[in-house]
Amino acid sequence: MAKPWGSNDVPDLSGRTFVVTGGNSGIGYEAARVLARRGGRVVLACRDPGKAKGAVAAISAESPTADVEALPLDLASLASVRAFSEAFQARYEALDVLINNAGVMALPRRETADGFEMQLGTNHLGHFALTGLLLERLLDSRGARVVTVSSSAHRPGRIQFDDLQWERRYGKWRAYAQSKLANLLFTYELQRRLARSGASVISVACHPGYSATNLQSVGPRMDGSRWMERILRLGNSLLSQDAAMGALPTLYAATASDVRGADFFGPDGFGEMTGSPRRVESSARSHDTDAATRLWEISESLTGVRYGAIA
Repeated sequence: MAKPWGSNDVPDLSGRTFVVTGGNSGIGYEAARVLARRGGRVVLACRDPGKAKGAVAAISAESPTADVEALPLDLASLASVRAFSEAFQARYEALDVLINNAGVMALPRRETADGFEMQLGTNHLGHFALTGLLLERLLDSRGARVVTVSSSAHRPGRIQFDDLQWERRYGKWRAYAQSKLANLLFTYELQRRLARSGASVISVACHPGYSATNLQSVGPRMDGSRWMERILRLGNSLLSQDAAMGALPTLYAATASDVRGADFFGPDGFGEMTGSPRRVESSARSHDTDAATRLWEISESLTGVRYGAIA
């Protein structure tokens, strides 16, 4: 049997530029530190400047020659997404890999600065806008990649086109599942459009399995549910893998030489909860091309971002 793929298998990344949203903690941080250690130029796109500064310091302490910086990005604000895009493009002429990693999970109903339901607005619409605004930089890099982090929670997800923002009857877990399904519909539709245009950029997706991060505790904390927070922490301690293992599907999707457009990677263990990265299958609904086209058009309308270069 082949040796399981790990972070030491990430190739030399010298001269390549990476953007990691939510790169200050959890899966994003673990991916960023490996990318930097392997010679990549890494930009952490983070909402909290203090945590971003701490992440940069920690990565630099581990890898003193690391080329890493942080730029502010709040995916729950289209103005912030545009500001990040402008700041990045003023500093960098090309982008090799965009890792759409940041996200929120199972929150009480909240709205973004632009009035979107928070989970759809952050997990999908913010990344849809960011990718479109950085598309020219990606097209300027031969063989660039867009890596979007979904979740196994996409499987029960459905896109509620008649109530996309959950204004009538909100369910926090159903809204999360919708946002993670949206990630995959976006990934596959982006790949179709890139392929039709003849671009060398590819769009791929991954999921981290059940990985212990602070993502699980935010929703219960906002709900004031201490018992649920304790249950999820117990689950993390008994059933999950650590964030470094959870980052491996992201790292594989971002760097491995055999990655193809529209690939989906997750852990190889039981139920895709833990383990080393491998290609996995997503739900039938994630391959619904009519739903993907409809969601794309709605996303363009809501964000005001159009992908003219690959239209």
